[in-house]
Amino acid sequence: MSGQTQTRRADRAEELALLASSCLHLEIDTYPKPGLVSPVDTGSHRDMDAAMLHASADLLMPYFADLAAAGMQGADMGRLRVIGIEAERAMLANTGGVNTYRGAIFGLGLLTAAAGFRSVWQGGATLGGVVARLWGDAILSGPVLLRSHGMQAARQHGAGGARRQAADGFPMLYTIGLPALIDGERISGGDAEASRVQCCFALIARLDDTNLLHRGGADGLAFARREAAQFIARGGVGQSGWREEAKIVHDAFVERNLSPGGSADLLAMSLFARTLGDPC
Repeated sequence: MSGQTQTRRADRAEELALLASSCLHLEIDTYPKPGLVSPVDTGSHRDMDAAMLHASADLLMPYFADLAAAGMQGADMGRLRVIGIEAERAMLANTGGVNTYRGAIFGLGLLTAAAGFRSVWQGGATLGGVVARLWGDAILSGPVLLRSHGMQAARQHGAGGARRQAADGFPMLYTIGLPALIDGERISGGDAEASRVQCCFALIARLDDTNLLHRGGADGLAFARREAAQFIARGGVGQSGWREEAKIVHDAFVERNLSPGGSADLLAMSLFARTLGDPC
């Protein structure tokens, strides 16, 4: 590989890392998101705020760059997992042990690696399709995080969880997340924040979010999905007074200590995939 090619790849890896981090920043700054942290309040969280999340998003940039570079090299899942573990350790050290972005390191990290691969090897596959083809089997056969609240909830309630979503190429991203972003842009007249809110509610309404299962059990998940679906059915961000309606749902989640972290991760991932031109 020539020095010029190496420089181009390094520059592209940095660009993809910046995009991944910026998508996390956009997710943080979106409001109202039911139960989730924003600059307005901390939602259902007592151990983190928007400043901590923004700092974590910045901290993860070099690890996203490493994942993009590894994807360009056609690395196996073992190599990606090592980078992910390094990113998680750095995150926990920076936050004093608070898990701000374990889910995003996994999901958005895989998409970043897939974007790196696709930038070199071309092809028309979606980022999710690249993840499923290159690393799907290894994702399912790899080590399980026994201390992960999401994995515990998935086992207890029989949900597929993030591993199954990833191995299948993130179907919820393409069937729910991306279409909701596009629909939100249309019905809101191009309001970018409104489209992100629409996406978040649409994902909550359909995703078996293991963070919700962990915090509220099956009843909590059912409540969250019902409230989000009703918001969408009333017109979502296209209805008059949608911010007030979304705030009512947000407050109800906070009252029940519910936080749809998996949906927040998929919102950021949807933004990433949309920016890179993935089709629904």
